[in-house]
Amino acid sequence: MAVEQGGQTTSVAQEGHNLRRRNVPDQSRSNGSITQASQDVDQKKSQKPKAPILQTLDEWEFLIAPLLFTLVSFFTRMYRIGLSNIVTWDEAHFGKFGSHYLKREFYFDVHPPLGKMLVGLSGYMAGYNGSFEFKSGETYPEELNYTFMRLFNSTFGALCVPLAYYTARELNFRRSTVWLVTLMVLCENSYATISRFILLDSMLLFFTFTTVLCWARFHRLQKQSFSFEWFVWLFLTGISIGCVTSVKWVGLFCTALVGLYTAEDLWNKFGDLEMPKTTLASHLVVRVVGLIVVPALVYMFSFWVHFLVLENSGPGDAQMSSLFQANLRGTEVGKDSPLEVAYGSRATIKNMGYGGGLLHSHVQTYPEGSQQQQVTCYHHKDANNDWFFYPNRNEPLYDPEAPLAFPGDKSVIRLIHSQTGRNLHSHAVSAPVTKGDYEVSAYGNTTIGDEKDHWTVEVVSDAASRDRSKLRTLTTAFRLRHTSLGCYLRAGTVNLPQWGFKQIEVTCVKQNNPRDVYTHWNVEAHWNERLPAGDPGSYKSPFFRDFIHLNVAMMTSNNALVPDPDKQDDLASQFWQWPILHVGLRMCGWDDHIVKYFLLGNPAVYWGSTFSLFVFGALIAWYLIRWQRGYEELKPAEIDYIHYSGLYPVAGWFLHYLPFVAMARVTYVHHYYPALYFAILTTGFMLDWATRPLARKDRRIEWAIYGIVYALVIGLFVLFRAIVFGMEGKNQQWRHLKWFDKWRISD
Repeated sequence: MAVEQGGQTTSVAQEGHNLRRRNVPDQSRSNGSITQASQDVDQKKSQKPKAPILQTLDEWEFLIAPLLFTLVSFFTRMYRIGLSNIVTWDEAHFGKFGSHYLKREFYFDVHPPLGKMLVGLSGYMAGYNGSFEFKSGETYPEELNYTFMRLFNSTFGALCVPLAYYTARELNFRRSTVWLVTLMVLCENSYATISRFILLDSMLLFFTFTTVLCWARFHRLQKQSFSFEWFVWLFLTGISIGCVTSVKWVGLFCTALVGLYTAEDLWNKFGDLEMPKTTLASHLVVRVVGLIVVPALVYMFSFWVHFLVLENSGPGDAQMSSLFQANLRGTEVGKDSPLEVAYGSRATIKNMGYGGGLLHSHVQTYPEGSQQQQVTCYHHKDANNDWFFYPNRNEPLYDPEAPLAFPGDKSVIRLIHSQTGRNLHSHAVSAPVTKGDYEVSAYGNTTIGDEKDHWTVEVVSDAASRDRSKLRTLTTAFRLRHTSLGCYLRAGTVNLPQWGFKQIEVTCVKQNNPRDVYTHWNVEAHWNERLPAGDPGSYKSPFFRDFIHLNVAMMTSNNALVPDPDKQDDLASQFWQWPILHVGLRMCGWDDHIVKYFLLGNPAVYWGSTFSLFVFGALIAWYLIRWQRGYEELKPAEIDYIHYSGLYPVAGWFLHYLPFVAMARVTYVHHYYPALYFAILTTGFMLDWATRPLARKDRRIEWAIYGIVYALVIGLFVLFRAIVFGMEGKNQQWRHLKWFDKWRISD
């Protein structure tokens, strides 16, 4: 008979005055595993000795089993991986981002950089030069070894299988359950499919799995606090948290799970009246360093490398500050721009808020309100971003032959749009979206207008000088106060409707908040033939400021990914469809000559894991009711097992699933994959708990039950294997797999 796996626990029975310490580890036991009845021990003693070969296999199962599982995992993730030679699904995005790293061009994306840097690394290792554009559906050129890049990504997916095996062991599951959890990850069709392409999801899953494993192992070492191994697993947990968050922000949900556990653990220690205060303080400090500081440093380090590698100007420049852009190689920002702005200068004016764009106008007018020419903020280079600095109407007309004059702090100026000749203007008309602010428009021309075209310059700071008498390109931060209304020119994070081309709304805000960076502006590019060129690259933008700026810009753009009511997205799905496997996703075109892939889960894994979540809730309700009625059928070690091996996986599922319930952004089936792993762990716990009495009586019945479940999971993976390995020819060949209308495997 297989040797059962021991596990440590943190809650054991206490007596008398120690009742307060019921959540504190009991030092009287060597471990906290769930104890078997004495008759089980007698039964083990009465068994005949195993054959030497079986005994060897039993003793080395913890290496042999995961090795075999891993070999099969590599096969399922890599078999025929290069069959489709076209850019498939989101390879169009992440392959292109990898190209930017190889060309060292700065780009912008809503996700942190670690996963995309790894994609770039795979391209570098494949000998790719970054020249391919990764257009969706386009055939890969012969010189691009896309197969190697896919193999690199699939390695992360394949390694999730041994991670699941060892995590199940650390959660104190029996061997039969450990194998089940491992098989469910191995034979989950959606995991196998999404790991085969140049995407971030295999990396996200890998670091999610490492975080859960490190957390589970760290928990098992509670009674060895401050030992070398304890420190190793604590800091490995922190590093994993930093990595999973650096791939996608979904990793923050995994961070929340570890944070929840840490808060509970420290609260229990706080209730231990026998623990010295210095020891309690040490526990707190070490966890702050290991689980907050270390992840933050890992996350920041990924951005530091990101900025270091992307030293050339690229398509994402406009999301960053002007000073940052000016230091990129090949940039036009600030290039040959005179240092000091004079009246008559033509310039682009950038909002200094996080992710801020350039002050912009175009000939289209507001559909309501004043119906004057629109003024917006725009993130791309365009001639409509150019403005002239002119004196106000109470001063003599601008004369290009007169001596140069320079606006500075407290100067009252006009800004004239270079393409249409209209003045930057505001009036007591509500803004189109932010009704509490005034509308900003473009009105009149150089001769027609009024005092509502006047703006007072208020210099906030200058990175190059303390002299506020002049505005300097790139370095001077200033605000523009409407001289008549007293409001401030502002470009926040609100997008205009389609009539405004979804550009950023520009308003005149009534509140005077000097710290509001969305009211801060700077001159980005500047042209004036009468002034000498400056050297914008002589001033550097601080890393921490760039780091914060980029993260806020990512957050703003991510929040803007909302479903467009004017467009139908056949690939999008809703949160309620995921746990019940109501819908799948076509990853490419469905023509007969295309190798087709369909993103759909294993029905046994999905439906079984979702069912287990409901059963777990019923189990907890059952024991709570019986406990309230005075029954004490559960031993402290069993309560602890339910707590850490059952409740925490369920908490992980809720933390990864519920945010998508409230999320307004567009969602797809792959957003459920991290939550699915926690549902799989819950399935393992429920079956382990339900069959525990059978394991004590007759292990043959237990293995018979597990054997049926194994066969079901493996059989359904084999049945749906074509959607993983690629479907060639007419899709009608696989109509037997279309169990429901939403499973659009065949037409």
